[in-house]
Amino acid sequence: MNSTQPAASPEQRVNPATTGVSADHPGINELFALLAYGEVAAFYRLTEEARMAPSLAGRINMASMAAAEMGHYELLRDALEHRGVDVVPAMTKYASALENYHRLTTPSTWLEALVKTYIGDALAADFYLEIAGALPDEVADVVRGVLAETGHSQFVVAEVKAAVTASQKQRHRLALWSRRLLGEAITQAQFVLADHDELVDLVMSSGEGLTQLAEFFDRLQHTHSSRMQELGLA
Repeated sequence: MNSTQPAASPEQRVNPATTGVSADHPGINELFALLAYGEVAAFYRLTEEARMAPSLAGRINMASMAAAEMGHYELLRDALEHRGVDVVPAMTKYASALENYHRLTTPSTWLEALVKTYIGDALAADFYLEIAGALPDEVADVVRGVLAETGHSQFVVAEVKAAVTASQKQRHRLALWSRRLLGEAITQAQFVLADHDELVDLVMSSGEGLTQLAEFFDRLQHTHSSRMQELGLA
C-alpha cells in the first residue's frame, strides 16, 4: 500500500486559524501510528498481567481490557488505511520507545499491575487528548474513540484503595511505583518527540496551550497527582 498520504480535499481541510492543524498534516499519520503500536503493546501487556490476578474476576477484567485494546487498534488501522498508510510499517518505528517503557515498568505484583493499568495508561491518554483538542473533527473523533473509557477502571480504584487503606507499607510502596511510572512515561514521550519532527510540529501547532512543551508536561504531572489521590496514594 502507498505510504504517502493523499492530499486532503478542500472539505477535509480545516481553517488553520481555528485549530492550527489541517487534516492533511503529516503528524496525524504519525500520531495514529504511535497510538496503534501502543494498543498492540497494551494488549500483550494486559494479557500477561492477567495471569498475576489472585482471582478469576481480576483475570476477566484484565482480559476484557485487553480485548478492548485490539478493538481500538482496528479503529486506527482502518483510519490509516483510509489515509493511504500501511499500519504495520508505520507503527513499527515506535516499537523501541514503547517497549522500553513497558520493560522499565514491568510490575512485580498484582497491585503494581493495577496501578500501572490505571495511571500509566491514563498518562498516555492525557498526552494524546491534549493534542486531540485542537485537531480536525474527523481526526479528533478517532483519537477519542481509541481512548474511550472501557468501563473497567473502577475495579482498579476499588481494589487499590482497599489495599492501601489496609496497609501503610503498601501505600508508600505503590506511591513510589506511581512516581516511577510518571518519570518513565515522560522520558519515553520526550524520546519519541525527539526522534519524530512531524509529531513535534503537530504538538506545537495544536493551539495556544501547547506552545511550550514544558507547560505540556507540567499538565501531565498535575493530572497524575489527581489520579494518585483517587487511588489513595497521595
